[in-house]
Amino acid sequence: MYAIAASAKLQRVPLDCRLAPQDVLRALADEPLPFALTGDWAGGGAILGSSPLSVADANHDPFALLDVLPSVDERTHPDAAVGGGWFGWLGYRLGRRVEDLPEGPPRPAPLPAFHLAYYDHVLHLDPSGQWWFEALVGTGAEDRIRRRLDDLRARLAERRCSPQPYAAPAPFRLSYVHKGSHMAAVAECRERIFSGEIYQANICLRLETQWGGAIAELYAHALDHIRPARGGAFQTPWGGIASLSPELFLARAGDAVVTGPIKGTIKRPDDEGMAQRALGTLRQSVKDAAEHVMIVDLMRNDLGRVCAYGTIVAPELPDAEPHPGVWHLVSKVRGRLRPGVGNRELLYATFPPGSVTGAPKVQAMRVIAELEPTGREVYTGAVGFASPVAGLELNVAIRTFEQLGDRLWLGAGGGIVAGSDAEQEFEEALLKASPLVAAIGSRIDPEAWNDRPGDPPRPGADRRRRVQRRRRPPVRRS
Repeated sequence: MYAIAASAKLQRVPLDCRLAPQDVLRALADEPLPFALTGDWAGGGAILGSSPLSVADANHDPFALLDVLPSVDERTHPDAAVGGGWFGWLGYRLGRRVEDLPEGPPRPAPLPAFHLAYYDHVLHLDPSGQWWFEALVGTGAEDRIRRRLDDLRARLAERRCSPQPYAAPAPFRLSYVHKGSHMAAVAECRERIFSGEIYQANICLRLETQWGGAIAELYAHALDHIRPARGGAFQTPWGGIASLSPELFLARAGDAVVTGPIKGTIKRPDDEGMAQRALGTLRQSVKDAAEHVMIVDLMRNDLGRVCAYGTIVAPELPDAEPHPGVWHLVSKVRGRLRPGVGNRELLYATFPPGSVTGAPKVQAMRVIAELEPTGREVYTGAVGFASPVAGLELNVAIRTFEQLGDRLWLGAGGGIVAGSDAEQEFEEALLKASPLVAAIGSRIDPEAWNDRPGDPPRPGADRRRRVQRRRRPPVRRS
């Protein structure tokens, strides 16, 4: 591994390449630590890389690492450039570094708390469809970067990216939970809302199967069928993740920061007329409006911890966005960071994302730890990058496949409010998961939905009396 230069020069070279991002990812899949970000990143297009300069170890503070970037002359920045930087994920459990939280339920397949690697060169597809080789070239690295450019040109020209035979995963089944126990968790969450402990919490379930393929190929196959707004894949020797997320967590450029929380969901039929009627139903839903308003308020509060007074703005009404199989309500909350606020301070103020925790955030996370049967890993954390050229961009790691060895799983859930219906919440979780599972050539086994004799009780149920005794009035995060 190499040291990260204190300063670097941005290099951009146009490439004669007409490949789709998924085919470029296939071309890089046999290199060390390949990754892909596709969708709206850096203005739209794709960012791909492999063979990083440095990889963070478990002892690092991942939030602080996102500020360890070389200086680059701003006068040389093209608007759409990325150059390089830290790429990877921040797992949900990093919330325990930010707040005093319990250990939580068992973790059947523990992943690293985070994965970050520094790439001093990337392949970048800009919004116009032009591919670029981009690099942050430090002193003494010129020859290495030149050789790397030649190697990538040859790799792409040889068309090593023809799709390999793809073996789709076996059907997914509910893991460590069944329909009845998930509905019981939703019902208990509503009881806690009625008692005044919380206002909202995001309660999730897990779908799992066995699959021994490469996560880069799974993501490439998914991109043949689906176009996530904030997608990303990271492959490591032990497994990795393939995120088909629609949601922006944070985008920072200079002192400007924006978050785009999603809350409020309804099925979007293929028929256009029915889809528009569903959209009208979503806009009129009192329950979905309550979910959305609370999370927008929470994100305003989180950003308010690091933004200049009076700079945070949010729209009066949310937008409705189409995503695979669903309509979502989305609001963009914007602010201006106070002088001296780095990526570390921004993440400590806002992580994990409010849309996948609840309100008040800290107490909602304690409720999640009590009611969910398995600990979250990358799911509901964040995926993205920090670049000295393109700034900070992170998604909310929902709609995300996670792999460890031959275990492949997908989390799904939704925000529970006083007006939630347990049956509908279960159906919503599967509604969100089904298009993603179909995109990788698999399906959800309907026989796994129902209660089965001998299923273990939901973890946390036997602790209910203890939890009720120690309930406290909710205190807003300040």
